[in-house]
Amino acid sequence: MNRAQRDALTRTALGVFRLNGQFLAVSEELARPVGLTAAWWQVLGAVLREPQPVAGIARTMGITRQSVQRVADLLVERGLAAYEPNPAHRRAKLLTPTPEGRAAVERLAPGHAALASRLADALGGQERFEETARVLERLSRALDEIGADHQ
Repeated sequence: MNRAQRDALTRTALGVFRLNGQFLAVSEELARPVGLTAAWWQVLGAVLREPQPVAGIARTMGITRQSVQRVADLLVERGLAAYEPNPAHRRAKLLTPTPEGRAAVERLAPGHAALASRLADALGGQERFEETARVLERLSRALDEIGADHQ
């Protein structure tokens, strides 16, 4: 790896770490008024389309199964999600949002839409916003591809 590649990797990593912090902070601001945290929103959001096992949620989000398990258990305890049987795996139950959990996420919609609009404007329009998302998705796929080679 040459110096320019090392510098690009460092800048990319630092930028992503900063973005993560920024997204967590803004997510906390959006979620707090509806009684959620950023982590609760993230886990609920992962199961809105279809129930998933905790391990599947963790893989999708790129975090540990234990972290998702703690949040999932809190969501169930607070009535925002429930565990249901998993026909594919007897012990790995599926997490699904309750009507209360879906309603909480729905209450986030106006703030979420306003943030999306402001970001699109700040990035120079919807097309540039979508390109930003594609670049980040491409970066994630590339890291997945080289994951086994990173030692």
